[in-house]
Amino acid sequence: MRVALAGVGHWHAGMHLDAIRHAGAEPAGVWDPEPGVASHFAAANGCAAMGLGAMLAARPDLVVVMGHPSDVPDVARLCLADHLPMMLEKPAAPNSAILAEIAPGAADFVAVPLANRCSPLWTEIARLQAAGRFGRLAHAQFRIVNGPPERYRVDGVPWLLDPAVGGGGALRNLGLHAVDAALMLFEAEAPELSGAAVRHTAHGEAVEDYAVALLSRPGGPVVTVEAGYTYASMAPGGDFEWRVAASGATLIDRGDTCSVTTLDDGVCRMLEPLPAAHRYRAFMADTLDRLRRSAPPLVGFADYLKAMRMVDRIYREAGR
Repeated sequence: MRVALAGVGHWHAGMHLDAIRHAGAEPAGVWDPEPGVASHFAAANGCAAMGLGAMLAARPDLVVVMGHPSDVPDVARLCLADHLPMMLEKPAAPNSAILAEIAPGAADFVAVPLANRCSPLWTEIARLQAAGRFGRLAHAQFRIVNGPPERYRVDGVPWLLDPAVGGGGALRNLGLHAVDAALMLFEAEAPELSGAAVRHTAHGEAVEDYAVALLSRPGGPVVTVEAGYTYASMAPGGDFEWRVAASGATLIDRGDTCSVTTLDDGVCRMLEPLPAAHRYRAFMADTLDRLRRSAPPLVGFADYLKAMRMVDRIYREAGR
């Protein structure tokens, strides 16, 4: 399959290219609004830089749309107008109102790479539920804390640290993964937002460097989402933990390790982990497989919009 990359100035462009090749697909050209950015990326990675019109006219099997939020909505709408399957990278817009204006149709394929949906934790929860061993969900914590925000300047995307452009800081950028995970547990019924805090105490940036929120349902589970730029390292990775506790099982995913403890047999098992660095590979492979089967994406536009609306609510609750 042929996959085009639109907006390769995005800091995830290299990860998407790696994922394309790892899935056995072919890069079908790269583009960026800044021609020098596209030509440099193409030369460094053995790809062909192209104009946007020519790249879309060649009708790739999938277009990864990413870049500056002021450019992404227009590129996304071009793909939708041509009925080209799309992977829409975040941030596609600074808030849910602007994101909603992209408005794909019911027949459009739009995958959103919230790649922690590929965590082995979710497959194990489904297996335990099918076997009647999971029990009643009690609480969960989803934490994703990476290194200082200065790394985005190093990556050439300083606009991400402008709240008017990116729509926020650690919560909007990283916390969206945690919010999406929380909403998966609550399924169709929207949770209540019981409390939130957003802080700018560590690095003095215009965007927040730490945020926490508590989601709940009367008589149901309590779920904490936590995001930050407060891990004391510029190296990849950080402080990541997906933790889900039910009456019959406790599951913990720390990226490099993943475990499940079950009450009925008193056993703690280590699951095959999927390191954070490989989750974009897994998401790309899953997306291409779903395209071949004409199946809907693992994470679609509606999921993204739902998570963005919750992030907006958290910011309002915190009084940002």
